[in-house]
Amino acid sequence: MALPIGKALRAVFGETMAELADEDQRIVLLDGDVGSSTGAATFEAAHPDRFLQMGITEQAMLGVAAGLATVGFVPVVSGFACFVVGRAFDSIRVLIAQPALDVKIVGGYSGLLTGMTGKTHQIFDDVALMRTLPNVCVLAPADEVEAAQAIRAMVTTDGPFYLQVTREQSPVLFPADYRFEIGRSVRVREGSDLTLISTGVQTTRVQEAAAILERRGVHATVLHVPTIKPLDEDGIVAAAQASGLVVVAEEQSVLGGLGGAVAEVLSSRYPVPVRRLGIQDVYGESGPNDALLDKYRLSARAIAADAEAWLRSQRPPRRPARLERTART
Repeated sequence: MALPIGKALRAVFGETMAELADEDQRIVLLDGDVGSSTGAATFEAAHPDRFLQMGITEQAMLGVAAGLATVGFVPVVSGFACFVVGRAFDSIRVLIAQPALDVKIVGGYSGLLTGMTGKTHQIFDDVALMRTLPNVCVLAPADEVEAAQAIRAMVTTDGPFYLQVTREQSPVLFPADYRFEIGRSVRVREGSDLTLISTGVQTTRVQEAAAILERRGVHATVLHVPTIKPLDEDGIVAAAQASGLVVVAEEQSVLGGLGGAVAEVLSSRYPVPVRRLGIQDVYGESGPNDALLDKYRLSARAIAADAEAWLRSQRPPRRPARLERTART
């Protein structure tokens, strides 16, 4: 059964930020001239006096945020992930991460599905970049329920954060009573044949892929990792132990993202075969969402097919034992 469709995470971002600003007068939101696209416009409408329109100046915007943090504000920087990370990475590294300032960076339009904007507006290595920075916590919520809680946890926890927000409406994975916790992974399915690990909205597709596999007789554990840094190493090891075979699927490059982080953990703590599914060291392109997901093998159907094929290659069918000839005396 397909998961029900919920809100776009960008809408959840704007709504949650407006609520948080009602509670804390220190919160300000800095926008890189994309508020109507990222959900920041909702905050602007509710709190125009604490909405700072910075224009298309991501490096300067992060510098201003750093300055605001030093005088007691809680600045939240909102922009497209490709620009707030890719264009302004040095500002993040030197001005925010090194002094561990209380700045929250929200990368909108993250991943592959960016409204047919194409390769210039897509970034697949923002997780790889941000998880290398000491002091920075990296979050990627899966749905509207988790996103609202992750945004609240980020804003109310001291220190620099990076949080991914996607553009499209997202399937709802978690019930209303779900509780997000920074640094904790979540088992959303149990199985002993294969372990599927994912993060962000991609986990909803992986969960549907697991349902497809179940109908084919393959029982998979699904581990959702909403906090990519600090990583829940114990949770990853335990999930790997459930099957002894791990597939990591993410809407990121296979180089340096969650797949790399999982491989790093398991190589030292519980060595098992790991297959990484994601963007295969290429740039993206414009296209309809379903077509892009199929082309880059990130749809539920493609994940199920590739995971099953890899599983069969790792565990080939047993051959009948050869009959031993008994010599006559």
